[in-house]
Amino acid sequence: MFDVEPIIADHKDVIHDVVFDYYGRRMATCSSDQTVKIWDEDGQGKWNVTSSWKAHSGSIWRVSWAHPEFGQVVATCSFDRTASVWEEVIGEKVSSTNAPTRRWTRRTTLVDSRTSVTDVEFAPKYLGLLLATASADGIIRIYEAPDIMNLSQWPVQHEIANKLPLSCLSWNTSTYMVTQLLAAGSDEAATPTGKVFLFAYSENARKCVKIETVNDITDPVTDVAFAPNAGRTFHMLAVASKDLYIVNLRGVTDATGISKLDIQTIKFSEHNCPVWRVCWNMLATMLISTGDDGCVRLWRMNYNRQWRCAAVLKAEGSGPTYEPAPPTPTLATTASATAKFYKKGTIGNQVPWH
Repeated sequence: MFDVEPIIADHKDVIHDVVFDYYGRRMATCSSDQTVKIWDEDGQGKWNVTSSWKAHSGSIWRVSWAHPEFGQVVATCSFDRTASVWEEVIGEKVSSTNAPTRRWTRRTTLVDSRTSVTDVEFAPKYLGLLLATASADGIIRIYEAPDIMNLSQWPVQHEIANKLPLSCLSWNTSTYMVTQLLAAGSDEAATPTGKVFLFAYSENARKCVKIETVNDITDPVTDVAFAPNAGRTFHMLAVASKDLYIVNLRGVTDATGISKLDIQTIKFSEHNCPVWRVCWNMLATMLISTGDDGCVRLWRMNYNRQWRCAAVLKAEGSGPTYEPAPPTPTLATTASATAKFYKKGTIGNQVPWH
C-alpha cells in the first residue's frame, strides 16, 4: 500500500527538483524562487525544513547530493549560468539541551558555462568526488575535487561538446562493460534526430567521448536515469520524453571482434502526455515516472520480464489506484463454468410437524 501525504514546501514559485540523500532521511528541494531548502525527517515520519537559503540569482533547475563518505555536500545549477557546491557546517552547541547549529556554506561557484546550466549530478562513489554539469550550450563538463578536505578547488577534467543543447544527464553506477558511462538528453524540438546520447571514457583518447546515440527517441527529452545495477548483465536507462522509454544496453561483439552496445528501446504511452521525471528504487525493481497528467506512476516487471504500470498516485492527495491484474483461472471458477444442474425432485409447501 502507498500513502499519499502532502508537504507544504513554502516555496514562492515552481519547484523544479526534489532529491533524497543516500539514506533517504534528508531531502533537498529547489525552485524558481532562487532558494534551496533542506528537509529532515523526524521520529514520527514528518518532514521539517532545517535550512533554507538563497542560492542563485536565477531559477534553480536541479540539486544533487554527494555520497555521504564525502560529507553533507550538495550541488545546484541555475539559469544564471552557474553551478555551486555547498557544504553543511556544524557549529558549536549553544547549550547542553539544544542541538548544535547547522548552516550551509558555498564552497565554490563554477562559472565555465556561457548559457543556462540545466543539470548537475555527482558521480558514483568509486569514481571519487566528480561532478558533471550539462548546459544549454551542448557541453558536458566534468569537474573533480582533488582534495576532498578542500572543496573550493574544482578543476575541469573533461569537456564534451555536443551539437544539440542538453537538458539532463545521468551517471551509470555500474562498472560492467563500460567505465564512466554517462547519458545525456536534449530538449531541442526542431531537429528530428536522436535526443539521447551515451558517453564513456576512452583509454586511447584519454578523454570522455560520445559512443552511441539512441535514434529511436526523437522527441524532446526532459529527464534520464540509469538504473542501479543489481547483478544484471545489461544496463537500463529510463527516459522521460513525449512518452516514457526504457532503454536496454547490452554489450555485443561483432564479426570483427569489436565490442559495441546493442540498444533496445521500449516505449510506454500510459501517461498520454509529456513525462517530466523518472527515477528508480535501490534494486531497480521499480520505476517511478511523473507527467503532465498530474500523476505519479509506479512500474514493475512481471514474471514475463515485461514492465507494467502497478499503481497510479494522484497529485490531489487521493488514494492510489492500482492497475487490475488479469484474473488467474482457478479450479473453482473452471468448475462453475462447466457445471450442469439436473432436477432431482420437488419440495412441497406442507412442512410436517414432529
